[in-house]
Amino acid sequence: MTTTGAGSFSETRTRFRGKSIPKEGDEGLFSQSWFPLCLSSELPKGKVLGLDFLDGRVVVFRGESGRAQTLSAYCPHVGADLSVGNVQGNNLRCAFHHWQFDQSGTCVETGVGDPPPRQACLFHFPTDEKYGLVWAFNGKTALFDLPTFPYPDSELALQVEAFDAVLPVDPWVLCCNTPDIQHIKALHGITFDQNDPDEDIEWTRHSMLYDFRGKHTNGERIEYRVGIFGTSLFYQSSVFEGRWFGFLAPFGLPRPGQSKTFMVVVARNTDGDAASTNKFLQFAMDLEKKVVGEDVPIMRTIHFRPGTLTKSDKALSRFFQYLRDYPRAHPAADFIN
Repeated sequence: MTTTGAGSFSETRTRFRGKSIPKEGDEGLFSQSWFPLCLSSELPKGKVLGLDFLDGRVVVFRGESGRAQTLSAYCPHVGADLSVGNVQGNNLRCAFHHWQFDQSGTCVETGVGDPPPRQACLFHFPTDEKYGLVWAFNGKTALFDLPTFPYPDSELALQVEAFDAVLPVDPWVLCCNTPDIQHIKALHGITFDQNDPDEDIEWTRHSMLYDFRGKHTNGERIEYRVGIFGTSLFYQSSVFEGRWFGFLAPFGLPRPGQSKTFMVVVARNTDGDAASTNKFLQFAMDLEKKVVGEDVPIMRTIHFRPGTLTKSDKALSRFFQYLRDYPRAHPAADFIN
């Protein structure tokens, strides 16, 4: 150490860096998680949408059966983008040579009557439709189900929104906010009645969940159950000033290093007063938008990496290891590019 003047000094400093976390697309692999693709309302019967996903392109379509399906976008004949094709019954027809593919992605007919080649197929992503969204799972089969709320779907009303702006981070970076207890307290002004939930978090290979009671920003009483499913879905079951609502913030992955945000709020509609329920849904959506809005400018500029941690970061540190251990694959690689 060398002094540079009275009361001042300079020293050589180095930055501590923790063990890295794989980025989406590293070594050609992606988290095996559920990712939202579009709003259900964007996909009426007979509609096909082309969307960027992972490091390539997919199509989502709805046939006469009413079921949404997600397939790789490029026809195996010569590579036409099937999003400019059309739906025929429950099949998807290529605009170029009129080859047709069924809901599993198998070619069942060619435009000129030639027998479909045995290997003429598309990649079929496990697809679910829930909470007003169409979801695709990165894998041949889904490793876990989408979460549910503590009340039957028949009792729930919902409001769902998709945001056009894409954030320049992987979905898992956004999900790190949930076990980041310092962030919850410092940025959002939420206080806990109990100690940090480090020892009470419920961990599985594909999720983490914990409960807390406390006060929201303006002193409102809250009881929250929050967590992450996979690496792309924030879950919250909330009692806010005595009234329950559920909230999801799932993040799409249009490209490595990008996240598309969706938001879902649900509330019980047991009293039959739709106007009152809708008013409460809007209140809950506005509340969550305010919280998310506090995160957005940080997520637009962050250079995220594990660094120096403190005792308040026990849950965050454990989540970093969860991410390092999380299953990653890319079975659709040869199809979607």
